[in-house]
Amino acid sequence: MHDGKYAVLAVSGDDDYPYAVPVNYVCKDRDIFIHSAAQGHKIDAIRRNPKCSLCIVDKDDIVPEKFTSYFRSVIVFGTAHIIDSEEEKITVLRLLSDKYSPGIDPAAEIQRFLKAVYIIRIDIEYITGKEAIELTRIRNN
Repeated sequence: MHDGKYAVLAVSGDDDYPYAVPVNYVCKDRDIFIHSAAQGHKIDAIRRNPKCSLCIVDKDDIVPEKFTSYFRSVIVFGTAHIIDSEEEKITVLRLLSDKYSPGIDPAAEIQRFLKAVYIIRIDIEYITGKEAIELTRIRNN
């Protein structure tokens, strides 16, 4: 879960259509955090129904000569909460920066966008995963 580059957040969208959107994320303890613009379809959907799922693809290597792919993914089911605390927002933005821009001081960027960005915490209710049998065999040997 911690190593994936991105995830796909799925929420209940307009007119009962599922809405899935790629997001950057970071894990801390038993929570997952994403950032978002303060307005938009994702935020509207979370306000209507905070239940969501998040699919993190850790690996997806196509193996053409075997007509398959070596894949590993995790699906998290949980409840999304919009974080209001400025202190918590800064903490999460620093964690995101450490993951996606290591070694770069994010202080100026955080201050520039702090009022415009929302942080969404996903409280995990349960997790499921899937892995190609070939990767399972390698891991178990």
